[in-house]
Amino acid sequence: MFLNYEPGDFVINPKNTSWGTGQIQSVIKNKVTVNFENVGKKVINSEEIILERINKIE
Repeated sequence: MFLNYEPGDFVINPKNTSWGTGQIQSVIKNKVTVNFENVGKKVINSEEIILERINKIE
């Protein structure tokens, strides 16, 4: 499975939108480390949770 995520991309977790916007820190195989604004750093298994990329507008 090819992941279309890169460090610096902004994402949300559709299963936990209360986490807020996250920024991808690293991608190693199927593990995506994301720093979310409301819950901090999380390691996401991309085989279980599909993150949704967004355009961050500030």
